[in-house]
Formats: sequence, C-alpha cells, structure tokens
Amino acid sequence: MTPFDWEARTRLVFGPGSLQRLGEVARGLGFSRTLVVADPGVAAAGYADRAAAILEQANIAAFRFHDFDANPDTAMVETGRRVAERAGVDSLAAVGGGSSMDCAKGINFLLTNGGAMRDYWGWDKAARPLLPAIGVPTTTGTGSEAQSYAIISDAETHVKMACGAPAAAFRAAILDPELALTQPRAVRAITGYDAISHAVETFVTTRRTALSECFSREAWRLLSAHYLRSLAAPDDLEATAGMQLGAYFAGVAIENSMLGATHACANPLTANFGTTHGVAIAALLSHVVRWNEPVAGARYRELASNLPRLLQELAEAAGLPVYVGSLEVPSAVLPELAEQAAAQWTGRFNPRPFDQRGALEIYRWAY
Repeated sequence: MTPFDWEARTRLVFGPGSLQRLGEVARGLGFSRTLVVADPGVAAAGYADRAAAILEQANIAAFRFHDFDANPDTAMVETGRRVAERAGVDSLAAVGGGSSMDCAKGINFLLTNGGAMRDYWGWDKAARPLLPAIGVPTTTGTGSEAQSYAIISDAETHVKMACGAPAAAFRAAILDPELALTQPRAVRAITGYDAISHAVETFVTTRRTALSECFSREAWRLLSAHYLRSLAAPDDLEATAGMQLGAYFAGVAIENSMLGATHACANPLTANFGTTHGVAIAALLSHVVRWNEPVAGARYRELASNLPRLLQELAEAAGLPVYVGSLEVPSAVLPELAEQAAAQWTGRFNPRPFDQRGALEIYRWAY
C-alpha cells in the first residue's frame, strides 16, 4: 500500500443556498478587504455582485476583478495583481469556474511573493505566506476549489504552467448547487466530462493511495450517475448537486494522486489550437483508457465493465467529440504534439509508462 500524509487544507460548506454563508465564513477567516475574482460571464450573471453584497453585509470591503478569460494567462494575472495591490486587499474570493479559481490563486502568488508566474511553476516555490482565500464554484467540473495548484498559461508561449503550494489551497470552499443551475448546456457538458476524466485518471495513477481511491470512487459514482441527468434536466437541483459534489471529490483525488496521459495529451491541443480543455479531454479519454488497459484494465473494470465504450457513449450523448481528427487538427502535427505531451508533468503518473512514442500512439488511436 502506498504511504501518504494527508491533512485537509480546505473547509467544505455544501448545500443549496450556502452562498449566503460567505460573509460568515469570510469573517471567521479574518477577511476585511477582499478581492472578488470572477470571470466576465459570472459577473454578467450577477453572481460577483451577490458575493460582494454578502461580504459587505458582513462589514468586509469588496473589490472586483473580471479582466480574464477561460484560460487565464500570465498577463491577465499580472493585471489582477495590480488591481489587488491598489485596493490593499488582505483576502480573495474566487467566484466562477476553474478560470476564476486559477486566476485568484495566481494573483495570490504574485501579490504576496512578487516576481512572475514562471517563478512558481512547480511545487512550493513561494517563500512568504499567501493571503487567505475562499472558492465559490458556479460550474460542476474543474474541482479547482479543492486543489492547491493554479493552472496559468504563459502569455507568450501558451504553455500551461502548474503552480502549486500548500498555502495556495482555498481556506474554504462554498458549494452552492443553486449557483450552477444557470450554467449553459455546453458548459455543463464540457466541465462535467472533465470532472469524469478526473475520477477515471486519479483511480489508476501510480501515485494513488488508499485515501485518494475513496475520493475517486465516490466522485465516479456521483458523476456517472448524474451527468446525463443534469444535461437533460438543467433545473434538477439534485442532479446538479451530485455533479458539483462529485467534481469536488474528484479535485480532492487529484490533489492526492495526480492525473495521467489524458491531460498530458490534452494540453498541447489547447496550447496549439485553442481547443477547449474539456473538449480535448472528451476526444482523448476513452482512447487513453484503451491504451492503458494492458496494465490497468482490472482497475478500470471496477468502475465499469467496458469503460472505454461507456466514456464514448457519455461524450456522444453530451454532444462532445470522441476523436481528435474531428477537432480540425491536421495529422501532420501529431509527432510535434506527442513531443509536447511527453514533456507534460501529469504524464509521469500514468499507470502505463508514458513517453513521446506512447503519446504519438495515443494521438493516432484517437485520430
């Protein structure tokens, strides 16, 4: 059995209407001047204003930052740092999907420790304490609210950098499924499938532990049971709650067991072609599972008797692509993509040894 050392860094507050507890939770953490980091879509939906109003009712000054997109990059994070510095904040609240969570964490690194995001690429490179932060997800997918990593793209090279530290984890996460009811169907489909991939990949990585398996199993149970139901009935609060909690558990599993070849192969598609992360995952996951079956087949069958077929059926039912060739990626670039995939950090935890040759084989199987 793999040894592990685990301490929960994030308090979890879950349930319909729990956004109303934001002020109470923030006061308990000593917030007095808070930057609310929310992407433009979340801001347009009024959730950033709601969060700010709740904070202000608790006598916490609230400032806002929305100037970033679905893949926050180093330039956007630097802009957010300047906003936070001018406001003199002592805390952050991220409201939205993974982009809001990642951007808030990135701002936290730069605001407290200076330098550039490249300085924090890797693990635990922040010398000074980070500010306390709260994550409030409005989607049902990334699980970033449960993790101590920020995924930030280099504005020049578009390479995704995983920047992590124990103190980067949110002190609290507020999961209010009512906030996720208004997700557009495409967002539900994409982020939900990404969460499913997290449950599947964490269940077989070389870093998995008895603890991470508990979270992976429960994440899979919740996500596989509620994914299509949440797409068919977007006003079904129980289905949305199941997806939101499942995504959180999958995020905890990532924190304790990491990911694998699917994410290693997906990142170059986003960097080179702008492919939405969850779309790239959908086009790859079933093929990676097939590729891994010689060493991980028995474990996959604990989740489903024919997991590759089930994963393809879920993606197709959600309207997501199941082949890389459908993403308008020319076959001539597959060797170059494979070279980039082999350099991705997550690939080293894949159950089957993963290198450039293996990445190329996966891309060809998925094409």
